[in-house]
Amino acid sequence: MTVGPSKPSNSIESLNYQLRKIIKNRGHFPNDHAVIKLLWLAIRDIEDKRARARAKETGLPRNKRNAPPRLVEGASLNNWKQALQALALAYPERLTPYL
Repeated sequence: MTVGPSKPSNSIESLNYQLRKIIKNRGHFPNDHAVIKLLWLAIRDIEDKRARARAKETGLPRNKRNAPPRLVEGASLNNWKQALQALALAYPERLTPYL
């Protein structure tokens, strides 16, 4: 069974779907900073909605909770340094000011 883009199968796919939808609706951006700001604000909004859903389920047994997990806090990333180095090599003009 294949899961299409309209039905994300996990938190990462759900986040990617929501961010793609936001960018698609917006269209063009004047610069990279505008894109980063829009995505950051979208992630904050998505996390707020998820936090409200988790708060509603407080007190329920774990097997009865359906709210999505946190996006950012407590997330562990594997091989982030290697990924960041590869991105810095591919896009030095974009990443150097932030490193």
